[in-house]
Amino acid sequence: MTTAPASGPAAPASAPATTPPAPGTTAPASGTAPATRTATSEPATAPAGPVPVVLAVIPARGGSKGVPAKNLAPVAGVPLVGRAVHACLGARSVTHVVVSTDDPAIAAAARTAGAEAVHRPAALAGDTATSEAAVLHALDAFEATHGRAADVVLLVQCTSPFLTPAEIAETADRVLTGAADTAFTAAPSHGFLWRETAEGAEGVNHDKAHRPRRQDREPEYLETGAVYAMAAPGFRTHRHRFFGRTALVATDPARVLEIDDPHDLARAKALAPLLDAPVTPGFADVDAVVLDFDGTQTDDRVHLDAEGREFVSAHRGDGLGIAALRRAGLPVLILSTEQNAVVAARARKLRIPVLHGIDRKDRALKEWCEAEGIDPQRVLYAGNDVNDLPCFHLVGWPVAVSSAHDSVRAAARAVTVTPGGAGAIREIAAWLLGPELDTPARTTPES
Repeated sequence: MTTAPASGPAAPASAPATTPPAPGTTAPASGTAPATRTATSEPATAPAGPVPVVLAVIPARGGSKGVPAKNLAPVAGVPLVGRAVHACLGARSVTHVVVSTDDPAIAAAARTAGAEAVHRPAALAGDTATSEAAVLHALDAFEATHGRAADVVLLVQCTSPFLTPAEIAETADRVLTGAADTAFTAAPSHGFLWRETAEGAEGVNHDKAHRPRRQDREPEYLETGAVYAMAAPGFRTHRHRFFGRTALVATDPARVLEIDDPHDLARAKALAPLLDAPVTPGFADVDAVVLDFDGTQTDDRVHLDAEGREFVSAHRGDGLGIAALRRAGLPVLILSTEQNAVVAARARKLRIPVLHGIDRKDRALKEWCEAEGIDPQRVLYAGNDVNDLPCFHLVGWPVAVSSAHDSVRAAARAVTVTPGGAGAIREIAAWLLGPELDTPARTTPES
């Protein structure tokens, strides 16, 4: 079972000064924080005493009809289940993260991301099974493994790709402080809702004859479906995500998206470069670097002379970066579809191996990783066009140069600022080694 850092759960600044009631009991109406609060990432004071157990459960079954293998679909180079795990592990209050699944591939992705996978029996994995049933089963599995009950349990949906650690932490804190028995995320709305009736359209939340200005209306809130927090004893009693006093945590409407069909997934991939915080790998995250050639180490243009000989331009800064990666002990490989003497000549100059004239780059990459004893999830692969996408889906760090095709940038986990052929590889080397390219080389411990 993956354990988050051992710091205690944070209490919101607006929590009462007196000792809060235990989770699962209803807080007094007076002296408590308001039920609606916007999520923030500001740290708060940890309470004294034992650290409460906050268990995040991510239901992720394998059978998805709208989007096949939906929970493994990559957004910005990371499977949806992995994004949910990362968000939970980043939430300050969460102590344990479990993925409940019936699918071995999802279980493997969950473990790779840092969670534990709990096998969900077939009876709880069908189309009619409820999320609550999966959470209750995960609670039982957790307690059987750890010999301790959870204090707060979270239901986190991996189909909400832009859920933040701050939102998860704030939702958990509303229960941890005793301000509520249950809590959930919701997006504020000032929209006018309508329904169709036999007599025609009629207003749901407004009088159609009265149109107040937006600033004159109190917001209403749309349940996002992203995260729910429940006092664990009360959840076991009621077997439902809502009971007792319920609080909502207001979230940014721009980040609300639930993936139910292929169009939702396409929107998520398009929005990820705008909504995700920039993330780049460090030296400890990568065991090898694999580079496409055309468009990644060049500007993707080819110059021809009168005899039809090809010439390309390479950036000296890229050569400097590759040399530094080699000195640091990182294996570097050029992998190119083109069978071209130029590619081989560049590899010789850089003193790194090359595989070129490759039809299936992903197969060649997988075979190289097996031969070198390298986990593909610890490989950084840099590319620029659609023939790089199969490799993107194989590795842990798919990187697009800034001049890459839109679909490649959308699938990348990180994108360089520099275009291909203009020093993008030097930039990647600086991510791993620092701006001076001076990270110490890896050493093998003495036996």
